Amino acid sequence: MAESLRALARTRWRVAIGFTIVMVVVYFGFILLIAFDKQLMARRISDGLSLGILAGALVIVASWLLTWIYVRWANRRYDPELERLRGEAGR
Repeated sequence: MAESLRALARTRWRVAIGFTIVMVVVYFGFILLIAFDKQLMARRISDGLSLGILAGALVIVASWLLTWIYVRWANRRYDPELERLRGEAGR
């Protein structure tokens, strides 16, 4: 039981670290583009919309998407396994 709980905790940790790394890369990639390629980020896509504004909006959407994926994973995999382990411990 204890080993199963440790394995589940390791899995949750790996998933959380993976999503954190993805979000850090997305966010700092955006920040680095702003800092080092202002001309690219200032490029107009349409009237009133620059590539920088679009990229900023996509960073926000990426954070929502990653959160949704994590919650979906937790609801489908992590939470049922945790409940199963709790049930085994209660016996």
